[in-house]
Amino acid sequence: MKRYLHTLAYLLGIHLLGLFFLSAYRAVQFIALHGMLQPNGEASRLTAFVKGIWFDNVIACYLMVVPLVVLLLAASIGYCHRRLRRGAAIWFCVLYGVVLAVSAANIPYFAYFFKNLDASIFGWFGYVGTTTGMLVGEKSYWLYILLFILSIIAFVWLVRKLRRCADKHIGETFVRQNWKTLVACLCITLVTTGLCIFGIRGRTGYNPIKISQAYYCNDPFLNQLGINPAFNLFTSTLDGMRKENTELHLMPYNEAISYTRDALHITGLADSTTVLRRHISAEGETIRPNVVIILMESMSANLLQTFGQEKCLTPTLDSLYHHSLAFTHFYSAGIHTNHGLTASLYSFPAMMMRNLMKGTVTPHRSGLPTVLKQQGYHNLFFMTHESQYDNMNAFFRTNGYDEVFAQEDYPSKEVVNSFGVPDKYLFEYALTTINRTASTEQPFMATILTISNHPPYIIPDGFKTRTKEPETQIVEYADRCIGDFLTQVRRQPWYDNTIFVILADHGKLVGQMDSELPQSYNHIPCLIFGKGVEPYLYDGLGTQVDLMPTLLGIMNMSYDYDGFGVDLLREQRNRVFYTSDTHMVARDSAGVFLYSPKMEKDFCYNLGADGQLHPTKFNNHFQQLRQYVFAMEQTAEFICRKN
Repeated sequence: MKRYLHTLAYLLGIHLLGLFFLSAYRAVQFIALHGMLQPNGEASRLTAFVKGIWFDNVIACYLMVVPLVVLLLAASIGYCHRRLRRGAAIWFCVLYGVVLAVSAANIPYFAYFFKNLDASIFGWFGYVGTTTGMLVGEKSYWLYILLFILSIIAFVWLVRKLRRCADKHIGETFVRQNWKTLVACLCITLVTTGLCIFGIRGRTGYNPIKISQAYYCNDPFLNQLGINPAFNLFTSTLDGMRKENTELHLMPYNEAISYTRDALHITGLADSTTVLRRHISAEGETIRPNVVIILMESMSANLLQTFGQEKCLTPTLDSLYHHSLAFTHFYSAGIHTNHGLTASLYSFPAMMMRNLMKGTVTPHRSGLPTVLKQQGYHNLFFMTHESQYDNMNAFFRTNGYDEVFAQEDYPSKEVVNSFGVPDKYLFEYALTTINRTASTEQPFMATILTISNHPPYIIPDGFKTRTKEPETQIVEYADRCIGDFLTQVRRQPWYDNTIFVILADHGKLVGQMDSELPQSYNHIPCLIFGKGVEPYLYDGLGTQVDLMPTLLGIMNMSYDYDGFGVDLLREQRNRVFYTSDTHMVARDSAGVFLYSPKMEKDFCYNLGADGQLHPTKFNNHFQQLRQYVFAMEQTAEFICRKN
């Protein structure tokens, strides 16, 4: 048993040694680049290092799992030959050499790009001579090359010392274990292996650890300091291999950009990176009301009686349609929550399966939160589930939000399923927090993302419903929560100085499949009401990318704009576009065009007066819709690549 425990101690010593070296590199990066810290920042530096150890442990466990299983299983049966320990030492020295090289290279890389090393560096491998010349020719890099050489020498020497110490205590003879010792050793091996695998996963939650877990403050340097560079490089490489991130090739980039700029009435020369950048100038006095945006999960317009639903499921929303700036032909950008968030808040369209909030390097977007933050607003985001879901914590903190509230902030007793707390508790928590923010007299924008209308449906005990099916009962519950929240906020002193926006993140299948992408998936309600908003039933086309310019138009704000939307109160759309995972769609008042890139097949429908779709053949009308959606999506692809 002693030989087994000495083997375990040998492996643990190497694990701790690896964590020490990785933390030391983080300290060097902090010292070398501390000038990148935000001035007068109050965030804890220690937290970044604690989170860094967390991420370092993931990498250390990846490197440990194979030697751990081999050496402990061998030791369990009494075989502890030094060749096993020598082989493990070589394994650790080689792999930690790679990891430490990445950590060393990350410091000058971060200094230049203000991001951690990612898969983009593999593009340099095609220019070996140029890249080598850059590394050798830039004298400031020599220090980090020397640092790596010294650190790997020290690491190899210390591993060798640990191995020799283990050899001294363990010896080489084979000792047959009695069955009790064998069972005990195998149990310890099983537990230790389980802990190592848990270390690789990084956490107990619904998802394994992601870079979002490192984000804890509003200082981008500290948020990225905690991310292990090797972890960042590894996960970014995996992200780049995902099918949904494959580059779109619908039409030439220059043709697409020219078409899109013309369609959005953008004049002047195009910047090579911000090809849609234009300045929106407002006339008259700017108003700065508070803003509350509620994005309802899966709330298809077809669930409202306003749009023909027979059952009374949404009395709150139906009532608001008579007292708001209400849109009747409004569409979500995609069919996933991340699509609805990036489109509604940042005016960027969905790109089929791609999640535009994720990426080992968190994407930067200008949008409603960034514009309002420049105007002195305090921005808050509330979600029901874990903050790292869809990389939300990192994405929103990077792109204009000051505070992000999620499942980690709520009492565990309030969590009802894998998506966190129910809507009722979310609104109660949000209201308390908003009241605290409002008391500072600083204008605020609060975004509330609901969840209840998403499986698994959790209908609270005692909630009285009109219907019997869970799919409709949960819609009643979601609508009631909105109504109760609005009842409460009308009593607050900040209510009269607030604009409210209620829309869905996307729809869902309601009724029949009327096309390859049923209209109910994207046809959603959108309501704006409050300070300075005249009630009006807007019967034209609109989509989530239009929310930002329309809302800022109501507020009479001037700003630089990179988005795909228009101010619907000043410019009427004649067509809109959106996507699903498998199709891209363009529609106008007369027809709907769908295209499947995988099948390279078109689907064309005439639009009846009753909103029903009627299959028809491809003609010049659909050719125009085809060119429109191709140009918009290809331009979005270009911007993503440049971003």
